Amino acid sequence: MTPTPSICAAFTPTGKLRASINLGNPILVNKDATTGQPFGISLDLANEFARRLGVEVEHVVFDTAGKSVEAVTDERADIGFFAIDPARGASIAFTAPYVLIEGYYLVRNESAIRRNAEVDTADHRVAVGKGSAYDLFLTRELRHAQIVRAPSSPAVVRTFLEEGLEVAAGVKQQLEADAALNPGLRLLDERFMVIQQAMGTPRSRGEAAAQYLRAFVEEMKSSGFVAAALARHGIQGALVAPAG
Repeated sequence: MTPTPSICAAFTPTGKLRASINLGNPILVNKDATTGQPFGISLDLANEFARRLGVEVEHVVFDTAGKSVEAVTDERADIGFFAIDPARGASIAFTAPYVLIEGYYLVRNESAIRRNAEVDTADHRVAVGKGSAYDLFLTRELRHAQIVRAPSSPAVVRTFLEEGLEVAAGVKQQLEADAALNPGLRLLDERFMVIQQAMGTPRSRGEAAAQYLRAFVEEMKSSGFVAAALARHGIQGALVAPAG
């Protein structure tokens, strides 16, 4: 895993590693309540990758997945942490996933909706975080329900409540936390998708750089780094992805 000079140059055109960090997924990143500084597995991986390259890291922080993706697509960042999705793959070279995250639906207690299959009807409106993996997936999969895009994933339940929508969709842990703060809400009993969370870099950086990043992720999984980071940050419900 010793990087060549050309690999280092591919990842650091500005002389440092710019890591796109998305605050919209609490499994990956959170903010310290006292300092306001972000922390989480995304930053741990970014910092370790920069250490391997022997360069300084710059965390380029965004409040939504969509903005984080755009930063890497536009090469304002050199690496990022994203859910694998074909809509993003045209411009971003993905690694295999390092964690698997479950997506769930949330409804009001009095809702007649009991199963995932009952969500996709013309009289249902589903709140999702704009540009999130759930937005991309449900835009393809839902044929009848209307998608209502909240400004960010953490704002999904607020949008769901304020606009009187029928369903909210997102990260299971985020929905559970929001339900705990807003009595009268419940999650459906089954996940509607599993997010494959991966690292990515602009395709323009070349196949050698993409392969190096893929090898890095595989080592982070096999060495226990990913599992240790999840445990250190108290993350429940996310699984270390199998070897890629």
